[in-house]
Formats: sequence, structure tokens, C-alpha cells
Amino acid sequence: MTVRLSEFLKKSIVISGKKVHGRLFLAPMAGLGHIGLREMISEYGGFALLFSGMCSAKTVIHENRFKSTVFSWRDQELSSLVCQLFGNSPEIMAEASMRIENEGFFGVDLNFGCSVMPICKQNCGAALLKDLSLCRQIVQSVRKAVKIPIFVKFRTGWEDNPRAAVKAARVFEDAGADALVFHPRVAPDRRTRPPKWEYIKMVKEAVLIPVFGNGNVIEEKDCAKMIETTGCDGVSLGRIAVARPWIFASWTNGFIPDTDTYLNCFINMATLFEKYFEPVISVKLFKKFARYFAANFCFGHSIYTGIVRADNIEDIKNNILKHLKPMPEVSLNPNMNMLL
Repeated sequence: MTVRLSEFLKKSIVISGKKVHGRLFLAPMAGLGHIGLREMISEYGGFALLFSGMCSAKTVIHENRFKSTVFSWRDQELSSLVCQLFGNSPEIMAEASMRIENEGFFGVDLNFGCSVMPICKQNCGAALLKDLSLCRQIVQSVRKAVKIPIFVKFRTGWEDNPRAAVKAARVFEDAGADALVFHPRVAPDRRTRPPKWEYIKMVKEAVLIPVFGNGNVIEEKDCAKMIETTGCDGVSLGRIAVARPWIFASWTNGFIPDTDTYLNCFINMATLFEKYFEPVISVKLFKKFARYFAANFCFGHSIYTGIVRADNIEDIKNNILKHLKPMPEVSLNPNMNMLL
């Protein structure tokens, strides 16, 4: 790059008239971008925007933020938090977006990218890419309802055809979207094949609104390569941000984790789950997080198995101390087989 990666990632960008102080985002994810992970990421800093977990538009309209496991937040994060919505009704998506705007979120993200069957069977997520007319109606309806920035997260489509992605991007822009988060994989192909970053370049060149790339960005060199080869306006980090919540601080501010970082992060995440969720839910969510975090270690599978063999957070913390003292060998990069 003509400038250092960190300088580019810290460069401000304007989205729908709102200034964003940076170009490195937490990607919209299902079941992972919850309030606990976001607080941990916030403690390290370095991010520009955070995206919530995937919220059902139907429930957001009336949901209690203090009881929901997904539609919950800290007031201090709202200025940099985008709420991720899924649904297939233009009217309901618009009504949910109005609630999001009224609560003070930075923006709303319309999920046209989730490819898991329970979501697609509801004609939501990536299933909507089969009906661009309905996608247009949803974006238009939300655009009429709110003034906050509208993001659209989407995949290539249901066939490996970049022209479909370009067509979709233009539909979203024309309907009123302010920015795109593009994951260049076909919907049925969860992660069995590498994303085709060249499609990001095609989408970027087809629209005037900002385009943020997503998919298999694990190392700094991956991030730099995506930006250099696609011309994207920024990068959206998913699984690597769960495995290494300090990744934003590392790439923008030069933070270097030491052995205490891994132990403290593991323990602190357990405490955050205990803080925000009911006991049964906290254990369930922690075990999902633990698989990602244990991928950092050379013998991550055995460490993961030993840590999650517990039914409450207190026992989990004891297991963490047992398996991370002394600190096991850390891999240069996480074991990607554990991040599927």
C-alpha cells in the first residue's frame, strides 16, 4: 500500500453524513456479536464500528433490552454500534428500524447474507437474494422510515456469478442503502471454499457508496491485500475478532498480546457472560466462544475440551486456570478448523 495499513485503517470515512473514525469493523455475525464480546473488544479499542448479533425484526419491535440475549447493548457503545436485523417483511423491517433509530444506534444493518438453513427456510438472510424485488422493497421501506445509515450485508448469491452480486449491489444502492458489507461466497458454500476477493473489486467499481470487504481476513497481510487488490473502503472482521478480541487494537495501534493477555481475556470473557446472561445461557454462549478462543493454542482441541467440561461459570474459570497456567504454546495464527 502507498500508506501503512494502520494509517489507512484509522482514516475517517463519512457514511450518510456521519463521520466514522476508522475503517476496521466488527462484522455482522449470528450468535457471536453479543454484548459480552463487544465489551471485551471495546476494552482493547481500535475498532471503528461494532455490529450486534443477528436480531429478528419481529421481536425487536417490542423486545426488552434487559432480558434479550441478542437485542441488548451498553449505552456507551451506541454511537459506534450498528444493529443487525433479519426479516422478510418491508413493513416489519421498517418498524424495527425505527425502534433502532429511537434507541440511538449509529445505524441499522439489513442481513441478506446469513446462509444457515433455519434462517433461509424463513425466506430471510441470503434467501432474499433470490428475490431482488423484495430486497429492494425492504431497503426502500427502511430508507423511508429512518435517517440513520443503512448497511446491507450480503453474499454473492446462490450461484457463483459475480454479475449477480454486482446487480444486487446496484439494487441496494438505488433503493437507499448507504454502505455495503460484502462476503464474496455463494450462499450454499458456508466456508468450504475460499471467498473470491476479486468479486469485491467488481462490486466496489459498480457503486458509489462505501463497500467493506469480508471473508478470510486473518493476518495483517490479508487485510492489506484485500484493500490493495479490491479498492474496498474498509474491512469487516468476523471469526478472527472472536478468537482475538484485541485484533483491532493490534492492527491500528500496534497492541502486542503477551501471555497474560490470553489468560486475562479468557477469564474476563467468562465474567462478562456471567454478568449479562442467565446461568444456563451464559455457559452455552461461553462454550461457543471458547472454541474460537482455544483455536489460538497449538493443542487447542484438548484445551477446549478440558475447559468446557463444566456446568457453571465458576467451574469454567477454574478449568481455564488449570489449562492456561503455565501458558500453553500459542499458534502464530488460530486453527481455522476450530473456527468453522
